[in-house]
Amino acid sequence: MMHLGSLSNQPDRAGNHPVAERRAATGTRVAARVVSDEDLHFARDLIARIADALEQVLCCRRPAIDLAVMTMIAGGHLLIEDVPGTGKTTLARALARTVQCDMVRIQFTSDMLPSDLTGVSVFNQQTQEFTFHPGPLFSQVVLADEVNRANPKAQAAMLEAMEERRISVDGVTRELPRPHLVIATQNPIEMEGTYPLPEAQLDRFMTRISLGYPSPAAEAQMVMSPSGSDPLERLEPVCTAQELLAATRIAAQIKVSPQVADYAVALLTATRTSPQIALGASPRAGLALLAMSRVRALTLGQEAVYPGDVRAMALPVLSHRIRFASMNARTATIDQQRDALARVLQQVPAPNPPSSNWAAPNPPAPTDATRDAK
Repeated sequence: MMHLGSLSNQPDRAGNHPVAERRAATGTRVAARVVSDEDLHFARDLIARIADALEQVLCCRRPAIDLAVMTMIAGGHLLIEDVPGTGKTTLARALARTVQCDMVRIQFTSDMLPSDLTGVSVFNQQTQEFTFHPGPLFSQVVLADEVNRANPKAQAAMLEAMEERRISVDGVTRELPRPHLVIATQNPIEMEGTYPLPEAQLDRFMTRISLGYPSPAAEAQMVMSPSGSDPLERLEPVCTAQELLAATRIAAQIKVSPQVADYAVALLTATRTSPQIALGASPRAGLALLAMSRVRALTLGQEAVYPGDVRAMALPVLSHRIRFASMNARTATIDQQRDALARVLQQVPAPNPPSSNWAAPNPPAPTDATRDAK
């Protein structure tokens, strides 16, 4: 079972908000049940199996694994940012290997051209026609390693693929396979040879996570392993591409009431009106926020999204999409940026449970997440 309690007992990761976690005690039912018990069980079990498989082979913290898996189930792109050597690429490879999909890894460099990603048309002397050779972006899972080492022109080549799941080359638009997931790693911007990602590209990543350094016990176990061994050798695929798409469709059907949607919009508005923030979250960020909130509700066995789910996902979904007014805040670490954003979002009151709009038919048994939040 997923350790989702770790997502709500760390304010810097999930934004603990006790008021937002309150559930209705009226026992009233959801207005229209959309997801069956069988579908809920299938999707929850799939998420748990993927997360458990990753935890067995990786030394990173469970909250980062949970967020990475939830992003994949939500159908979004994942950005992993941290200093070199903390296992960013290993996590990206491991996440891709849990799904039986076509996978390609791209090592981004400063001399990369857009055609290196999208593909190129080559003239065939025999047929006297141009033949298109697809680039690595035409894969179901794309591992973009050190994505911020590429120049802005190459980064711009990913915008259409990440948002619309299609690529236009030489006047012809070609559809990308489904699912299409970009799992990118980047070093902090103060590292040598890096370019800051443009706001338009950052906005296309559903979540941004940071791994941090492993615990002393986990690091000791890691350094004791045989030299040259691949920790992912024993990692087997957990699901097929069709099963992943099915879980994504199930998560998309989790109910969101107007009150919860209004609360999500209020959080977005707070980022746009705060004097501490120069560039607030976009409407696309709101779509990503509710997509991740649906997956969190799914993992907790809920048939509907509660304000606490929205609040818990706000920091990993929004922190990389906003630009702080203070230069110090712009260059701060991920944790420092999330702390600053949390202070802004804490000023937004969570809605009280209405009589019947989003109350669960039978409130789920308390989990680690709800106990910690209360």
